[in-house]
Amino acid sequence: GPNSGKAELFAWRHREASKNKYFPRNLREPGEPRSRQEPPGGFKSDECLKAGGWGKNVCVALGDDGCISEVKFSDTCTGADTSVACLLPAPVNAHSHVFQRAMAGLTERRGKNLVDSFWTWRELMYRFLDQLTPEHVEAIAAMVQMEMLEAGYATNVEFHYLHHSPDGTPYQNRAEMADRIIAAAEQTGVGLTLLPVHYEFGGCDGRSLTRGQIRFKNDLDDFAALCQSVRPTLKRLGPDACFGIAAHSLRAVSKDSFSHSRNLSSGGPFHMHLAEQTAEVDEVLHHLGCRPVEWVLENIEPNLDCCFIHCTQMLPHETKALAQTGAVAGLCPMTEANLGDGIFDGFNWLEAGGRIAIGSDSNIRISLSEELRSLEYSQRLRDRSRNVLATSALSTGRRIFESMTLGGSQAAGRKTGRIEAGYWADLLAIDTSAITHVGSNGDIIIDTFIFAGDDRLVREVWSAGRHVVTSGQHFAHEQITENYRSVLFAVKDWL
Repeated sequence: GPNSGKAELFAWRHREASKNKYFPRNLREPGEPRSRQEPPGGFKSDECLKAGGWGKNVCVALGDDGCISEVKFSDTCTGADTSVACLLPAPVNAHSHVFQRAMAGLTERRGKNLVDSFWTWRELMYRFLDQLTPEHVEAIAAMVQMEMLEAGYATNVEFHYLHHSPDGTPYQNRAEMADRIIAAAEQTGVGLTLLPVHYEFGGCDGRSLTRGQIRFKNDLDDFAALCQSVRPTLKRLGPDACFGIAAHSLRAVSKDSFSHSRNLSSGGPFHMHLAEQTAEVDEVLHHLGCRPVEWVLENIEPNLDCCFIHCTQMLPHETKALAQTGAVAGLCPMTEANLGDGIFDGFNWLEAGGRIAIGSDSNIRISLSEELRSLEYSQRLRDRSRNVLATSALSTGRRIFESMTLGGSQAAGRKTGRIEAGYWADLLAIDTSAITHVGSNGDIIIDTFIFAGDDRLVREVWSAGRHVVTSGQHFAHEQITENYRSVLFAVKDWL
């Protein structure tokens, strides 16, 4: 066929990778600095959203460990290296499949299907990932992490299920693909919570995985071995890197496997896709005898360690009950809109005391401001109302932002989300000199960023004290972009 030459090339690449010839680059030795950007001594911020609310003329001191050591009010900040107009806690990107970034723009045609859906998109995704090598994934991951940082996120929670070669054979280093995500974090300086994903079956009936899914498969023993292989390399990132576990979904993991795989997290975060599509709800109801959220409430004992992704197909009683467990709802508004998932019931979830985090999921577009705007606007369109997620005390933007920073911290297993002593110095500086922000202060700064601005207002970002974005650009922007460009030329004509 016309692509036979390319097929042979990709097969060769995967064979070589299985011999471990593509071991991740740029992994530093223990004790070496993680990036070229050393932590500054501290900041002076004209306005700062610190723990407890807004403050003016706030001094934030950083320790050598990458944590905030002191927060105080002062007109002069002794030892401050940087002065910013507005300082916010930099949030967590709580759900990502980095490899899907290279698919962006390739799945917006219907073709011969009379009805396009999540399920037809999924088949295209399987065809696309079949060609990806470990070195491709590393370059794509670095691009995604860089774009997250430039958008204002400090942390990438990677829901990582692309484990093996295209025919399902593990690489010689079982954690080869996970190591590539870690190697990308070495390059970018992003905070990383890595979630190896357990994936066993193609549906609730236990059917075998298709060709497109076989790269994800691990039984319980293989999955435990994979997790054991990941941990040592992840530790080399430093103390702000976190390990957790994900079960892909009720469709992909047997009901008897959840407790075993969850225990592998050793107290770290546990994530799972839940109630994303109506067809998923129907399948679970047919095979397990109840709806997905009902089954989870009865069988998994959700708690503060848990983050359930999407939850767009919940009934009112499910929304209230799941919110009250303390688990986080991991929302991905732009991906949920792109895939036609549905609209999360944000109003009733927050009213019930629920916690939220925000992720970019398919990474079709990575934009902090647009994710938050999409979340609120979806509520307005459904309810034909305004300021749905605001309260009498907090503006819409302030409530969403604070909810997602605190929920993101919980979902990542990372002490972040607050500008307070003892927390990681995950910080975001907003440009309030922009024309959209003239005369703005307090909550209006965040409202303007979300509803009238965009991510170009992000000027500086620190992740655990690492100064990774300066004047709106990542310190390795050009090299990471060029590496990604090469990958796109290699893979983009296959879909």
